[in-house]
Amino acid sequence: MRRISRALAAAIAIALAGCGSAPDVSGDRLPHFVAPTGPAPRVALVLGSGGPRGFAHIGVLKALEEAGVKPDLIVGSSVGSMVGALYAYGISARDLERMAYDINMLQFFELRMLDGKPATGEALQNYVNEHVHGLPIEKLPTEFVAGATRLSDGKLALFNHGDTGLAVRASSASPGQFEPVTIGNERYVDGDEASPVPIRAARALGARVVIAVDVSAYVESTPQGVPQEWIDKDARRARQVAAEAPEADVMIHPDIGYYAGESEAYRRRVIAIAERVAREKIPAIRVALERASSPAGQGAPMARIPSGEASR
Repeated sequence: MRRISRALAAAIAIALAGCGSAPDVSGDRLPHFVAPTGPAPRVALVLGSGGPRGFAHIGVLKALEEAGVKPDLIVGSSVGSMVGALYAYGISARDLERMAYDINMLQFFELRMLDGKPATGEALQNYVNEHVHGLPIEKLPTEFVAGATRLSDGKLALFNHGDTGLAVRASSASPGQFEPVTIGNERYVDGDEASPVPIRAARALGARVVIAVDVSAYVESTPQGVPQEWIDKDARRARQVAAEAPEADVMIHPDIGYYAGESEAYRRRVIAIAERVAREKIPAIRVALERASSPAGQGAPMARIPSGEASR
């Protein structure tokens, strides 16, 4: 029963719905990376991993919208890729918030979980594709990139073309809770494993201003008695985020508590906390934007990742 409850919580965390079979994806529709050809993005928003903690991303989006800050590029890892894809399609922060409150637990369950098997993630793929009306990543109104971990070498792979839902599914395939996702000749798991908050990816894509959102727990707030597995995972994630954080102009890391949840009360609480913390960061964001707009801040055009670099 405990395993089933955890599986349900994980499914709820990434807001998936519907349990139909995933459509066949092949050819150019397979998620892949293509070197961007347009102007480098001025503002990148990086949304990190965190399972149900990802509801907090919605609060950040609300504060940014209120301040008139609109990203040209959204890079997401795990739950951040799901929220990012929906936002890149054009779903407003307010509408994302309503969607978060309308989630129905019974829509997230896969019968295979009764046998202790990990979820396939097909429901997430279908959910995302339904809400972006089948648009591939390259057709989304805002440039979007999903990060996943390639199992063959443990490195971060980026997807900016192809099936949006499948890319998000790969980015969110948390080991032990979801099956690895096969795309072409490679298998992928949760982007959290390689880069919980893919700030370097945003920089490599040419962003002049990077606003990063980390919704992970504060390690110093770890309560006594939690499993060592959790402690080790939190420490690993904190090290990875700290290694990339200096490359962000503004880091938003709301303290939403250690334990994650799936109730509506939890969703409302973390969204509200994140919105408040993000509002406090708006002055720093404006300074970064002004600096990037100045002649000194513009400098020479930044090189962007060539095709193939992100998938080696």
